[in-house]
Formats: sequence, C-alpha cells, structure tokens
Amino acid sequence: MTDIRELEFLLSEQQEDIERRAKEKLCHRKETELVDLTSPQAQVVVGVRRSGKSTLCYQALKEAKVKFAYVDFDDERFTDFKATQLNDVLGVLYKIYKDFDCLFLDEIQNIEGWHLFVNRMLRQKMHVVITGSNAKLLSGELATHLSGRSKEIPLFPFSFREFCTMKDIDTEKMTTQAEAFRRAAFDEYMQQGGFPEMLAMKDNKSYVKGLVDNILQRDIEQRHKIRNTAAMESLAQHLLNNSPAIIAAKDLANTFKLKSEHTVKNYIEYLKQAYLFIGVKKYSQKSKIRLTQEKVYAVDVAMMNQRENAFAGENLGHRLETIVLIHLMRKCKMENLDVYYLNERSGECDFVVCKGNKAVQAIQVSYDISAEKTRTREIKGVLLAAKHTGCENLLLLTDHEFNNTDIDGHKIKIQPVYDWALKLGI
Repeated sequence: MTDIRELEFLLSEQQEDIERRAKEKLCHRKETELVDLTSPQAQVVVGVRRSGKSTLCYQALKEAKVKFAYVDFDDERFTDFKATQLNDVLGVLYKIYKDFDCLFLDEIQNIEGWHLFVNRMLRQKMHVVITGSNAKLLSGELATHLSGRSKEIPLFPFSFREFCTMKDIDTEKMTTQAEAFRRAAFDEYMQQGGFPEMLAMKDNKSYVKGLVDNILQRDIEQRHKIRNTAAMESLAQHLLNNSPAIIAAKDLANTFKLKSEHTVKNYIEYLKQAYLFIGVKKYSQKSKIRLTQEKVYAVDVAMMNQRENAFAGENLGHRLETIVLIHLMRKCKMENLDVYYLNERSGECDFVVCKGNKAVQAIQVSYDISAEKTRTREIKGVLLAAKHTGCENLLLLTDHEFNNTDIDGHKIKIQPVYDWALKLGI
C-alpha cells in the first residue's frame, strides 16, 4: 500500500472499530493494572491470538484517559507493507486523531523492521503500547533493539473468574444456589475454555479450527518458511490431541517421518512461540535435567477437543490439569514465580511452584479421588514433592471435594479447582 488516501480510509475504519469496544460488555482483567502508561518503556502485551490483548490495551488506555492513536497491522490491507512506510502511517494518524500522547500498535510484528520505528517514537518521548502473538519476533527484536526500553505483559484467555463475570455468575455469595450456579459454570468452562469471543458463539468447532489454522499457517508456516507443512500440522494436531504430553523428540521424528530430532524441537519451539502451547520444565536442582523432557499443554482447553477430527475425547483429568496450569502460569507470571512438574521413578507431582530455587507450593490434580486406590496414588504424589523439595505447602485439587488430611505429619489441603481458581485473584 502506497496511496495515502487509501491509508487514510483504512486507519479511519480502524478508529471506528476500536471505538465500538466502548459499547461492548468488557471484563476488567488483572493485567490491565500492569500496563504503565506513564513509563518511558514500550508496554508489550503478548499472548495467543484472540485472547483479548487489544481489548485489554483499549481498557487500559481508556481508564487512564490517555489520548491515543490506533493501528491494527493484522489487517490484510497491510500485506507487503514496509517499515519505511510507517512514517506515512504516523502522518495520517495525526490527521485523523489530531493530538495524541500514545501509539497503540496491534500485531506490530507483522511489519519487518518495526522495532526501528518504535525505537524512534520512544526517543521522541511518545508512549507506545504494542500487542503481538509471536514470542520470538517480539522478544527477539525487543532484546536486541529495545533493551531495557520495553515491559512484556503476558495475557492468557479468560480465567474462570472472568468467565463467570461475563456470564453474570455470582462468585462471592455463599448460598446453595450460588454455589450450584458456580459449579455448573465451571462444567461449561471446562468444556468451552476461555477464549472471549466463544462466549457468544454456538459453532465452537468452526471457531477453534479457524483459530488453529490461522496460527499454524500465518504465525508459523509462513514466517518460518516451513516446507513440510503437512508434517508440521500433523504434529501440532497430535500434540493437541494428547495434551498434556512429555516431549519425546526421537519418537515424534519417527512418527511424522521428520529428518531429525532437531527438526521436531524446532517445530515445537515455533508452536510455543505462537502461544499454541505452554511448556513446563521438569523440576530438578540440576540445570541439565531441567532442559530435558519438557511437558507441553494446550494454551486453552477449547483446543483439546473443540476442533474438527479431534480424538482427544472428554479426558476430564487432563482438562482439569490444563485449567490449573493456565491459572497457575497467569498468577506466577504476575508474581515472578516459576512452575515445574516433578517426575521420579517412584511417582510424580503435577506442579511445583518455585520462587528462585525454593519450592513454595506443590500441587497435584485429580478429577475424582473417591476411589481409595486413586486417592492413595494422588496423595503419594504430593508427599513425593514434599520429600524432594522440602515444601510443606501441599495442595490436592479435584473436581468437587473439599477436605484436609494429615499424613505422617504432612498437612494436605484438598480443594475443588473451581473454588481454588476463584480465590487466586485473577
């Protein structure tokens, strides 16, 4: 695009689009408070496509009463747009918005060389808010060219509390009816997931298919120039069907007839960079072990079986574990904590939360522990974590059971995931 008049039409339409959000029902998200519009640093909101990044930034800007100008570079009319033309964008924005203090740049990583423009804006004391759905393209350029001049804010799809807010479900009242409504809402959340747009849709499979295809084709295959797209997509669908899964690169290379384990590792890294998957490292005091046997989770439970030809089935235990991981990651990102999984010959524990090199909580997740054998196994996993980490903050999360137990002097709290998620404060 080189025609200034065409650019003016495009940016004027985008101004109308962003202002329409003022009429929509919006949910306050905790990450809004992390966007610092007084800072000289670029505020960079990152996460999977359709997780609500643009809406979050819009809310932060409106709440701060900042004069801003908006550009969405994820518009097909920006295809083949060059960084050298970004000054034309700036000129048109001044014509449309008149005076403004902040630039809101949506999916800026689509423009090669974008960092030079942003760097210039920051030097000119312009406040800049950026969104992006590719970790490497953003963080790589930020680290290289905007070192110390950017603040990264990760965003995930809706938490259960936010899901309840949008569904008008009371999360505080302690009555039988309110509790029953929360339980029913959680059952829906566990099947539907937290993508904001899906709350108003009936054809979830079509939506998720389009989203996954978009991520695979645009954010991965085009950007990384993947030749064997069939193998790449089959690998992604396989991992979504089997999420959560510990990565065995050699086995995956053989299954999908890829040239090497290195290729598999690259593909999985691309999937994580596009936020389709979340990686969790194995807990160990040894750095070498933490670098092996990574476990990957779908970024939202909707992607586990709300796709065409998905064979993941219900598998409520894995869905519950994924929801816990997503909530944990979101909470820990805000509080600078790390999440690992523990896997030893004698057993495993789903999550170990660490502050630096100290374990501060061990969490085991099981859908139903009513059977004595299952209950014994899950408690054994929590006790194993206590033994290996020295942590005594032990939690066993289930679908519905409230209880506390004391085993050999170790106090274990048993709590339903829906109640735990609401108490996280996100």
